[in-house]
Amino acid sequence: MEIACLDLEGVLIPEIWIAFAEKTGIEALKRTTRDEPDYDVLMRYRLDILEKNGLGLNEIQEVIATLSPLDGAKDFVDWLRERFQVVILSDTFYEFAQPLMRQLGFPTLLCHRLEVDSHGRVTDYKLRQANPKRQAVVGFKSMYYRTIAAGDSYNDTTMLAEADAGILFHAPQNVIDEFPQFPAVQDFESLKKEFIKASNRDLSL
Repeated sequence: MEIACLDLEGVLIPEIWIAFAEKTGIEALKRTTRDEPDYDVLMRYRLDILEKNGLGLNEIQEVIATLSPLDGAKDFVDWLRERFQVVILSDTFYEFAQPLMRQLGFPTLLCHRLEVDSHGRVTDYKLRQANPKRQAVVGFKSMYYRTIAAGDSYNDTTMLAEADAGILFHAPQNVIDEFPQFPAVQDFESLKKEFIKASNRDLSL
């Protein structure tokens, strides 16, 4: 059996931190894993900005409540689920993702958790494990699942490399240029075709 492993933000839903940056007017929060390969550096940077601006989980969740999946994302997930086991491997947080996962029909999500104090201040974050996307694929392979993965950012590339087939989707040009070994597509119809091509089964559109 084959498992489809997908990144979440930038692939199925908007980038939450960018949406929050646009709402608050804090341009510095637009920095994402497309720009910063070191996730801990990025998160410490974000938490510092939140602290300096007196912003917390409540304000972020208010913005998330206004977001919807990217056009075509729900149909794509439904298409995948008819043909693969589907797992979302994301560096987002359960405290962020719930409203958007509901709109996607609650596919399985493996991500991280935030530490929040009684005033809603985000004090820290806890990774599920080190290099979690790659390690999830390693685990699936140890159970003899074949894996096909798609993502858009630096933090997806170890997952794509570990998978039996990796695909860049909606990736910025800098990531595409640095990882030419992965096919790169920009729309869901093309992504379907890449999954069909990568599968070892006869799949139809």
